Amino acid sequence: MQATLNDNSGPLRSQPLSLFNELKRRNVIRVGVLYLVAAWLLLQLTDVLSSLLPVPESTGSLVIVLLVLGFFPVVIFAWIYEMTPEGLKREVDIDRSESVVPDTGKKTNTLTTVLLVIAIAGLVTDRLIPESSVDTKIASVDVVEAPLPVDDRSIAVLPFADLSPDQNQQYFTDGLSEELLNLLVRVDELRVASRTSSFAFRGSSLGIPEISKALNVGHILEGSVRKDGDRIRITAQLIEAGTDTHLWSENFDRDFTDIFAIQDEIANAIVSALTGELGMGGVRAVTVEVATENLDAYEMYLTARELFIRRDQLPESIRLFRKAVELDPGFARAWAGLAAVEAIIYDYVFDDGIDHFPIAKKAAETAISLNPDMSLALAVLGSLASDWEGDIVSSIRYYDAALEKDAKNTSAWLWRGIDLSNSGFLDEAIASLQRCIDIDPGYQNCRQHLARAYLYKGDTATAHRLHDETLEHMFYANSDIFVSTFVRSGHRNLALLIADMVLGSADAPANEWIRAIENPGGDNSAGFALLKDWESRTNTGKRIATEPVLLLSFRAYDEIATIPISARNVLWHPDGDEFRTTPQFKAVIREMGIFKYWQARGFPSQCKPVGDDDFECGRP
Repeated sequence: MQATLNDNSGPLRSQPLSLFNELKRRNVIRVGVLYLVAAWLLLQLTDVLSSLLPVPESTGSLVIVLLVLGFFPVVIFAWIYEMTPEGLKREVDIDRSESVVPDTGKKTNTLTTVLLVIAIAGLVTDRLIPESSVDTKIASVDVVEAPLPVDDRSIAVLPFADLSPDQNQQYFTDGLSEELLNLLVRVDELRVASRTSSFAFRGSSLGIPEISKALNVGHILEGSVRKDGDRIRITAQLIEAGTDTHLWSENFDRDFTDIFAIQDEIANAIVSALTGELGMGGVRAVTVEVATENLDAYEMYLTARELFIRRDQLPESIRLFRKAVELDPGFARAWAGLAAVEAIIYDYVFDDGIDHFPIAKKAAETAISLNPDMSLALAVLGSLASDWEGDIVSSIRYYDAALEKDAKNTSAWLWRGIDLSNSGFLDEAIASLQRCIDIDPGYQNCRQHLARAYLYKGDTATAHRLHDETLEHMFYANSDIFVSTFVRSGHRNLALLIADMVLGSADAPANEWIRAIENPGGDNSAGFALLKDWESRTNTGKRIATEPVLLLSFRAYDEIATIPISARNVLWHPDGDEFRTTPQFKAVIREMGIFKYWQARGFPSQCKPVGDDDFECGRP
């Protein structure tokens, strides 16, 4: 990284620094911001505890006074001392060429960001529980809501525990757990809780009855995996949730080469136990597909798929998928997994210099050539058709084909909903995204895109409710579109916190974004210049060019027309009335393939054709 005037290394060491720059260099400003955020959270906690405990009414005031008095010693301490690998040292005693201030600053930023997330959750909770509801709950304390009836013909597969000697097989173990879940999904008479919902109870201290109530299932499958070299031991037990009794349990000690046979045994043992317990007559036995004869490739596939599902270490996921298909070029599921991660990596890995879309398309086509029923590969081709080729007509056709092969393919429902939303068919988008959530209630990305569709349709109350639910799970990947609506609904602080999270740094001049929203008709060029300057001086992995809602707030329409197709998600935003009258909007609609889609199937209600080759649009 090139040195700047704020660096204190190399030849710039002797240059004089302003007081402000020195405060930044010593992390005094960062520490001050961290202290203020932590103080705010402490005040909220004090307020809650004061209402529950018999403490004096002056407790809150006393805490405020102590926090104010503590601020100045904290910043003075940050000015005088520096944390080093050897412990605290006076700043004047440290050679700046050996200073670890930048590393400390990054850690401070991370901690501040974590506290901001907690702050957002607190604000959301405050918004979700109006004061009037408190009195209602107190007045009706004797009323107990009847619990939802538990469906006996239902099961949740909890993530199996990793009991391997080195405790390094969790990704493999999770993959094996999901393989069993996917086998049970094939049983027509059995409802299986989604992976996202059931895996949320990893490491939970709740008992089986409590977990089953939360998931509304009658049975739980849990177990453990111990893999040591070429030997594997799987322990599985099926529990009747209402009575917390074991219906079936067994240990499987096998060579790893028997992995598919073990899956077959476990799945059919469960089906047999449930058939006898619930009278599920006529249920067919589960047949386990031998996905590959190369067990090393299969192990890599399971680990790579887990990384992809968690959106964690995606370059490593790609490496493992590639290795798996090198070991077994006929491994269709590994080709489909490689296609999926190559197709979405642009959203998570910033500019790695690799053109992933052609790689994704080739991998998807290879998977389909090996197995024409590969639903995930068809869905990937749909995503590529819209995000890379600007062909919505083909993308919808691919999604429908994928769902014909597997009606529970949540990725296909999600991507289909996104393309329909971008194309202006908001009611159809809502139906598609709602189907995604019905299949997997824990799929927060589907819920946030559903919130976006409701916002664009004009149902702000429903949109905010759905968005708030995702923030309760600390998911804010698409929260940028709500920044302006929170400002206008009187929740400026929440909007500012989300803007900080979106930009990826508490040091970002996010307030300039808020001011632009508050002053839509004014000259906000100075604030935009400040954001651009900040962007050029930082390396947060977040660029302003990837935030089209921010560009919309500053009326930077030319820049919206140049960002990647997959990021142009503001076509129907409530703040886009002016944008929708511009040549840039029409250029975006044409480049994304939306105009051709309209010509093929008809126009959404907010748009109409003008002549043979033009159109105009308003607010949905």
